[in-house]
Amino acid sequence: MFTRRSAEVPLAAATNENLAQISNVLIYSAMAVYTLAFFAYIAEWLFGSRSKVARTAAALTSKQGAEKAPAVTVNQGGGTAVLERPKVTVRAAAGRRDVPDGPGAHGGDEQGDLYGRIAISLTVLAFLVELGGVLTRALSVERAPWGNMYEFNITFSTVAVGVYLGLLALKKNVRWLGLFLITSVLLDLGLAVTVLYTASDQLVPALHSYWLYIHVSTAIFCGAVFYVGAVGTILYLFKDSYESKLASGGTPGTFATSVLERLPSSASLDKFSYRVNAAVFPLWTFTIIAGAIWAGDAWGRYWGWDPKETWSFITWVAYACYLHARATAGWKGRKAAYLALIAFGCWLFNYYGVNIFVSGKHSYAGV
Repeated sequence: MFTRRSAEVPLAAATNENLAQISNVLIYSAMAVYTLAFFAYIAEWLFGSRSKVARTAAALTSKQGAEKAPAVTVNQGGGTAVLERPKVTVRAAAGRRDVPDGPGAHGGDEQGDLYGRIAISLTVLAFLVELGGVLTRALSVERAPWGNMYEFNITFSTVAVGVYLGLLALKKNVRWLGLFLITSVLLDLGLAVTVLYTASDQLVPALHSYWLYIHVSTAIFCGAVFYVGAVGTILYLFKDSYESKLASGGTPGTFATSVLERLPSSASLDKFSYRVNAAVFPLWTFTIIAGAIWAGDAWGRYWGWDPKETWSFITWVAYACYLHARATAGWKGRKAAYLALIAFGCWLFNYYGVNIFVSGKHSYAGV
């Protein structure tokens, strides 16, 4: 009997080691496919017609183009009524610029659109491969794959791409996000496999709880959504500067025009970021509450101002200030964008800075 158990343990260990190796291969394979997707997104931006972007922008923003826009005919009480063509207004505040959204990264060009669809297909494939790497990592350690920074990173990037693909599946016009997202995902995975990599191992006793699945999974999802919102905010700042320069009679460079005219208007980007952050903020609140309950079970106290707890609360306050300013003070535009980026900076420091540079009860998740 003793001999049989002794034989089973090495067999299980060998199986787990093989699964860990498979996980590593899948993560590297996902990086390779993401790289192909990155080049496809680049091709979408490069081969999308620049001249068509300029013509479309001029036609949409000129008064003459608006006057020539077709009217809309509707049935009304057995007869017909002719309505004026609705304006594409993306700024609600009076006296602000009314700028329509750009045609997208493809520039309204069939060739550019083809490369864009190829990029999306490659992104889906890379997402599935990376998801397989995360799942096999979980099987190799026989637990949720969130016990250290390497595992958190590969899961975080998977969820971030999943959020992007989910928005596309919901028919949201976010394909412009692809290049910027995939670029940062490649950087994240490169950091994970080179600096943060940790061999498969078991959890410390404090993490042996079902709250691991609740608290950490929601933290990863919130971070991924906050990240998508931050990308939208950064692009908003560039697009708003571009629109301001045009409004003041300036002439942006050719490269800036080619890129920024294809993005949604600054107001649309501002609205997108706000809605994304507002939608996930309640879940971030729940994440902190769940962490406090878990701390009560593991350490006998719900809150102790541990560095991780402190910065989680600071992040919550920063996002609360951002949402409060938008809702009550009417802060829109650049002031709100700076607040949103400060809040996301707090989230990043809470993860990377606290885990790497600060010691505390959460130091078990080190590099």
